[in-house]
Amino acid sequence: MPTDYSALRQSWPKPSAPRPIVIIGAGGIVNDAHLPAYRLASLPVAGVFDIDRDKALALAAKWDIPAFATLEEAIATPGAIYDLALPPVAHLDVLPKLPDGAAVLLQKPMGRDLSDATAILKLCRAKKLVAAVNFQLRFSPMMLAVADALERGWLGRLIDTEVHLNLVTPWELFPFLKGAPRVEIAVHSIHYLDLIRALLGNPVGVHARTMGHPSTELAQTRTSALIDFEDGVRTTMSINHNHDFGRKFQDASFRFEGTEGAAMVKLGLLLNYPAGEPDELWITRKGEDWQQVALSGGWFPHAFVGTMSNLQRFAAGEDDRLVSSVEDAWHTMALAEAAFASAAAPATQVQAQP
Repeated sequence: MPTDYSALRQSWPKPSAPRPIVIIGAGGIVNDAHLPAYRLASLPVAGVFDIDRDKALALAAKWDIPAFATLEEAIATPGAIYDLALPPVAHLDVLPKLPDGAAVLLQKPMGRDLSDATAILKLCRAKKLVAAVNFQLRFSPMMLAVADALERGWLGRLIDTEVHLNLVTPWELFPFLKGAPRVEIAVHSIHYLDLIRALLGNPVGVHARTMGHPSTELAQTRTSALIDFEDGVRTTMSINHNHDFGRKFQDASFRFEGTEGAAMVKLGLLLNYPAGEPDELWITRKGEDWQQVALSGGWFPHAFVGTMSNLQRFAAGEDDRLVSSVEDAWHTMALAEAAFASAAAPATQVQAQP
């Protein structure tokens, strides 16, 4: 009989007694993912604050939630879980103002670079914060299912992993990236680095190149990387955000190949972003045909239910592990830092003909 994949885990359990969420930051991601996720999961939102008062008021009116007048008012919310939907540069400004021991979810990345990430880690330790980073791809229905298939042994030992993107990303939706020295790996491919770590553990090294494109002023929009693991797993990334030649050959996929089976994931959200297409998951085992696994949701907004639910459940003692804790997320930042260092290093020179 073919394997029945319908039992694969695709969602994170909800907290039994949800605490009120205070959102600090009113950018597009809050409107597109955070608030839809919290409403979908019936997680209470106490309100939103942004230094741009008009932006906060507009978002609050759209979602029928309160808008805090000041950061101090937002932080003073009793029993709050803090959702810091901020640019990476702002985390170190807001974290010191939170109550010691507070539970907080930080928007990825964990600072601008590894130095920021280390400062954030030390600050969270000093203040005893229950702190996680919103690396939410690992909580998407498709990736929870892949992780479950691996845990069940259905794919055997993972030996080959490939991320392939060849598409158009509307970078104009993210004007804050213009002039930033680190773009593609820091704010996009960091999701893939984090997921690879989640499934394979910490790598020992990385070879990478990241670069811009003539069609954009952004520092980088294309990346290639080879990630090394001690046990010889081959892991590659080929990322091109500038394939502006129609949909026919655009692609956004993750391939997981094991000794006993394989899985293919279509990252539908990234195709025609932000409208996107449905995500897809296909799995095969040796001796069986490929089967498409029916998914219970998409990367946006369902993965954002998972990160907040895990944080709330861990803070309440219902989960024994904070999956994307700052302690864990620091290693993703270290991998990204190593990729940038590799990209800046000279390549092995090809010998000239004598």
